[in-house]
Amino acid sequence: MSSLDSLDFFLFGLSTDFTSPFSIFVQAQGCLICLLLAFGWACAAFVRNREINRIKKSMRNGNDFAFLCHDINELEHSNQADLPRVSIIMPLKGFGEHNLRNWRTQLTSLYGGPQEFLLVLESTEDPAYHAVLKLVSELENTVDAKIVIAGLSTTCSQKIHNQLVGVEKMHKDSKYVLFLDDDVRLHPGSIGALVREMEKNPEIFIQTGYPLDLPSGSLGSYCIYEYHMPCSMGFATGGQTFFLWGGCMMMHAEDFRKDNCGVVSGLRDGGYSDDMTLAAIAGAHKKLISSPPVAVFPHPLASDLNFGRYWNYLRKQTFVLESYVTKVNQIMNRALFAVHCYLSWGFVAPYCMAVIQVAAALRFRAREFSLEEMNYSSAGLSMVWLLATCTLVALFSMWNLTRIEVLLCNILSPEAPRLSLTSYNWCKVFIAMLVDNFLYPISAIRSHFSQSINWSGIIYYLKDGKINKIERIPKRQDVCPVFTDLGGKHLYGRKGLPTKGSFLSSLSKTLLQWRQPKRSE
Repeated sequence: MSSLDSLDFFLFGLSTDFTSPFSIFVQAQGCLICLLLAFGWACAAFVRNREINRIKKSMRNGNDFAFLCHDINELEHSNQADLPRVSIIMPLKGFGEHNLRNWRTQLTSLYGGPQEFLLVLESTEDPAYHAVLKLVSELENTVDAKIVIAGLSTTCSQKIHNQLVGVEKMHKDSKYVLFLDDDVRLHPGSIGALVREMEKNPEIFIQTGYPLDLPSGSLGSYCIYEYHMPCSMGFATGGQTFFLWGGCMMMHAEDFRKDNCGVVSGLRDGGYSDDMTLAAIAGAHKKLISSPPVAVFPHPLASDLNFGRYWNYLRKQTFVLESYVTKVNQIMNRALFAVHCYLSWGFVAPYCMAVIQVAAALRFRAREFSLEEMNYSSAGLSMVWLLATCTLVALFSMWNLTRIEVLLCNILSPEAPRLSLTSYNWCKVFIAMLVDNFLYPISAIRSHFSQSINWSGIIYYLKDGKINKIERIPKRQDVCPVFTDLGGKHLYGRKGLPTKGSFLSSLSKTLLQWRQPKRSE
């Protein structure tokens, strides 16, 4: 029998430490997190599947337009003529590979009531301008669509500024206003479904939905898919929710005209994130947020979405927790910050332990040592098997929810190309779960200490939870991004080449900026 070397002692020591009560607790916690995720995704799948069965039952009863509404009588002219007017506001920036198709699904909605589309851009220099101008001219005889130039924001984020300018330009008779991001791929009946719920329950303050990410194959795209999936549980309630997604928000137009609950002032005066600000206002005034079961939208990710762009996206997502409207909102964001960071690393740590446990066992067997001879406890390996089982349960539950949402999207958009699960790589999904949860606390801590973010070439500085300073980076500087994070949209035209920066180079730039002294206010 060969003698133990330093690596053997190292692995043996670590694996022995990992059988302590604390280590067993950490690994058991990882198993519990997996099971909780599996349960949440199972509940979300139940709600989405119930809607699928309802649509199929309506179709069997002779309603071939069940993807638009469950009661075919609602499509009669007398009912359609009474539908309220809706203003759809689309804040645009940049132009990417999926935008044109997304815009078409939005502009060609089958909503039967009066509607207008306000496509709001910062300036005519935006690459989206000419593409939108051409699209609007093609549809001018069938769609009421206008291009609005908003100018530069000075007191809030550019997106919020565009939204508020759109609100100022909306029709005086509009009853509802719908905010749509340009990466939302609508179903033909989506606007009608949102209006129907608003009419059914006037107490609803905001109607929302959530995207179904379609990964492009890169690890960065899978990390974004994995990041969104736990959040999807909160939107698959079939009704009341506490969550809000800024990509799709329908509200009462009168709330903006009269600044009810401070929706306009809350957004305009230092607002950074539209959905977090409005969700905080809804919570402070005990207003109802609702998400109908059909409000799930295909969200194709850019084919060249690299890891660096994923990191930039994660930075923007964690930065929203630094913005707040009230003290209560600040405390809730801090609590969410702490819990999310704890659970993220609490999810990753057991897998690190499991790798060492397995490596130690394989090493001892390769060196012809018996585990009994080494006084090696089997408790660690038992936890590894339990963790592996819980991981498979969680992945299966995630796969099942994705499968059901893909099926629901195919039913709601019968004329669109079929979505499929065949392109999903579930090994990459698991790797993305580890990578995303490992990086989230790093990004969150970075956001907390920096209090600034570069969003599409605009640097926003926060003070007391609100934007108090805005800097625009000249286009020629290297730190100014050429593409957005998810859609791969050109921000400054097509003259520049795609950025080749890796995640490491992006992270190194972040660390360098972190070390620089803060500018005096």
